Amino acid sequence: MVATSEVRFAVLGTVRVWRDGTELHAGPPQQQAMLAVLLANAGNAVSLAALVDLLWGGAEPASATNVLRRYAGALRRTIEPGLPRMAAGRWLVGGGGGGYRIAVDADSLDLLRFRELYARARDARDGGRAGEAVRLYAGALALWRGPVAAGIGTEVRGHPLFTQLDNERLTVAVEAADLALRHGEAGPVLPALQALADQHRLDEHVHSRLMLALSASGRQAEAVDVFHVLAGRLRTELGVRPSPLLAEAHRRILAAAPAAPPAADQAGQESGPSSRPGYRAVLPRPAQLPAEPAHFVGREDEVDGLLRQLVPGGRTAPVSPTMIISAIGGMAGVGKTTLAIHLAYRVADRYPDGQLYVNLRGFDLNGSAMTPAEAIRGFLENLGVPPQQIPDGLDAQAALYRSFLADRRMLVLLDNARDAEQVRPLLPGSAGCLVLITSRNQLSSLVAAHGAHPLQLDVMSAGSARESLVRRLGADRVEAEPEAVETIIALCGRLPLALSVITARALMNPLLPLAATAEQLLEAKGSLDAFEGTDPLTDIRAVFGWSYRTLSAGTARLFRLLSLHPGATFDIASAAALGGLTARGTRPLLAELVRAHLVGEEARGRHRLHDLLRAYAREATESYDTAEDRDAARERLLRHCLRTAHAAVLLLDPAHQFTLPDGMGPAPAAEPADVAAAVRWFQEERLTLTAVVRQAVEDGRTREAWRLARLLDCVYEKVGHWHEWADLQVTGLEAARRSGEPLGVAHAHAGLGRAHSMLRRYASAEEHLDRARALFASLGDTVGEAHTLRLLGWLMTRTERDVLAIEHTRRSLDLYRAAGHLSAEAESFNALAWYQASLGAYEEAVPSAVRSLLLYRRIPTDGGSGHARAWDTLAFAHHHLGALRRARRCYERAIRLLRASGDRYNEAGSLSRLGDTLAEAGASEEARECWRLAFDILTEMDPDWAAEIREKLSRVRDTAIRDTDGEPCVTP
Repeated sequence: MVATSEVRFAVLGTVRVWRDGTELHAGPPQQQAMLAVLLANAGNAVSLAALVDLLWGGAEPASATNVLRRYAGALRRTIEPGLPRMAAGRWLVGGGGGGYRIAVDADSLDLLRFRELYARARDARDGGRAGEAVRLYAGALALWRGPVAAGIGTEVRGHPLFTQLDNERLTVAVEAADLALRHGEAGPVLPALQALADQHRLDEHVHSRLMLALSASGRQAEAVDVFHVLAGRLRTELGVRPSPLLAEAHRRILAAAPAAPPAADQAGQESGPSSRPGYRAVLPRPAQLPAEPAHFVGREDEVDGLLRQLVPGGRTAPVSPTMIISAIGGMAGVGKTTLAIHLAYRVADRYPDGQLYVNLRGFDLNGSAMTPAEAIRGFLENLGVPPQQIPDGLDAQAALYRSFLADRRMLVLLDNARDAEQVRPLLPGSAGCLVLITSRNQLSSLVAAHGAHPLQLDVMSAGSARESLVRRLGADRVEAEPEAVETIIALCGRLPLALSVITARALMNPLLPLAATAEQLLEAKGSLDAFEGTDPLTDIRAVFGWSYRTLSAGTARLFRLLSLHPGATFDIASAAALGGLTARGTRPLLAELVRAHLVGEEARGRHRLHDLLRAYAREATESYDTAEDRDAARERLLRHCLRTAHAAVLLLDPAHQFTLPDGMGPAPAAEPADVAAAVRWFQEERLTLTAVVRQAVEDGRTREAWRLARLLDCVYEKVGHWHEWADLQVTGLEAARRSGEPLGVAHAHAGLGRAHSMLRRYASAEEHLDRARALFASLGDTVGEAHTLRLLGWLMTRTERDVLAIEHTRRSLDLYRAAGHLSAEAESFNALAWYQASLGAYEEAVPSAVRSLLLYRRIPTDGGSGHARAWDTLAFAHHHLGALRRARRCYERAIRLLRASGDRYNEAGSLSRLGDTLAEAGASEEARECWRLAFDILTEMDPDWAAEIREKLSRVRDTAIRDTDGEPCVTP
């Protein structure tokens, strides 16, 4: 007799199975997908034909029916381990058409429990018991842990069977919210609405209910922020405005919200981050954990010990009143990160304010470990702090980070830490948070000073290592060759990463006996003399060496050279540059590396090398490639970055005249096609480009290093990250000085001056710009001198020296004319017009702006964003001369041009000023919309300016239209 066990299933989120309270592994991904289909049918039979269609979508193998029967047998044995091999079983039973069904009820399947609670909620609602109904609705929605059957393949998850269930959840949530709002009990449905809004980022029905529920709970500021975030997404992703449903919800919230934002105290200090102008009132709920490990096995003692530390009173106990820190240590590849992520998912529901994750790259071979400041800046940005609102200095940044986490329950996973000093500034200051840290080093000072719980992770036990092979390869294959399995486990040193590589190779070669795999491993260990040793790391080298030796010659060479890339990820073009190949020739080589699990593939065509694999590749290139080969590869990458950056800059700023010296090699492998592609390339490669500049300085390629730093000025000015810009220009200045090129020193001072101007470090900015101007003048570089004078003019206006600004600009204008630089002359006329208007000389500003526009018309590239700024200046002058309709039409033209050129900073300025014009003309709603758009942009770039616009939004009022001339704006 088979003892009766209590079995439970879950499909509302990841597919899970428990027997007598112990969670079971549902098998390989396709087997889990089959279980998900059966559970989603909630006890109804599914035919074999339907299962084949759902799992393979018309591309089924000839053996599909037999595969399904094997899956069914494996599931039966997992759920009822004592079941005879040919017995029918209690839970998984046969259905019509030779198919199957799961025998479940509301006590054993969360989907049926959800429907039962929903039915009871509707009965209570119809019976007039609103409070009871709301609680039942909330209980039903709380059963959902994510999208239905999350984690199975997207091709299966996209079937209508699953989308209908997700829609069922949406319907119930909206129904519950409407009832809760009518009866003033919004609190119980808020968690479900927030989770659904995170999942359905553009669903206006869900977001409108979330906004109203937040407002009804006294959280008006958060409700307004939800509206603005969604409005921005609708605008940028779909090109539409919020629907009347969303707009009405927003109007109702504003009617109930306070009239003004929180004010600073008498000392001029804000009470906290949320009261600072420009900060979002609501703290986002980040969910940054990497994907949950699919084949986690073993580590029972370690997991139980950690759970006792983290949840001392059991799963139902309150969260600990103190911050808990757990430091997981051990050698590379031992599974520290996998354990930490698994543990994080086990306890994530106890930390409802979200999870932060960062790979600190503590043992990066390139020496580019992440600094605490970089990590904190990343955390703050993901918590909703715009880059330009992050203060200078690590201490100030850490204080702001701790303030954001104060009184919140968050889980922070700090992966791959180098030492305690790298970690200490990243520790929250509040109780109730959990910090998980992984490191190859013992973080003993954290144990002593902060009460961290240490865990040194060793290699897997032999039993766990064997179980990991069973889960990946199947019990039949492992049981058929026990001696080969033991050999594989021994030669992998029971190291999880090594076992993963071997099982991946075995899965790719299902007909290859495991004995052959074991024999090849033995041969590989004996032949890789450069990687011999006695510790477990030697075994992982043997495994990597075996996989490496199976590569084609060209792929092996590329793998070695990829270790020279200084960034965390790389694209195909960068890989092609390192290998001296075309993009077309590189793709199949990368595909071979991905198949061999020697390179990881990420979104948007990017790839990543694990740090152990990078170490192996680095040692391989030092063994097989000459120093000249490695130098040539790094130089090719540097030149690729230079040429691609130059091509991208020409798209972003057509008037740009900075040229590259001869001998830069062929055109880039993947030149950006348009402005959007150029901006995207810069954003994806920003950190890599700065690392390339630093690497070039270390390699003595200072001539190229300062030029690449100079090229990055354009994008940083347009898209923000000005702290990074300033740091980069410091490196560029060092490179230029080492190269002995005064021209490079001049350019670096000019770049530093501009970056410091944007950061409002005006004294330092003026000092750098004065040095740049003097250097350009001494070198006879008329254009460089003129350019620096124009930058000084802009700086003068920021320090209320408008007369001096005009003087500098007129001098730059004379120099540009002498050099025949048409676009810069146009830019200077526009600057002159702006400064004239700033002094109130609007009649003089109009002809100066018109001259700028006339010059831009003579430029084949149409001047890009410079042309747009001239229209903006003309609009500004018209506004102050009372010609509001002319001003509006000129502003609208400027905004179209700025948007097309990717100049977000100046687009925000034009939107702000157009809002001023519309407000004065009495079009208050249109004015608000312009200011909101400007605020969304500037919140990320210029917090002080964003604060000014926020004040406008609170003061706007209707006025009568003053402009009656009916004339169009001036068209030169």
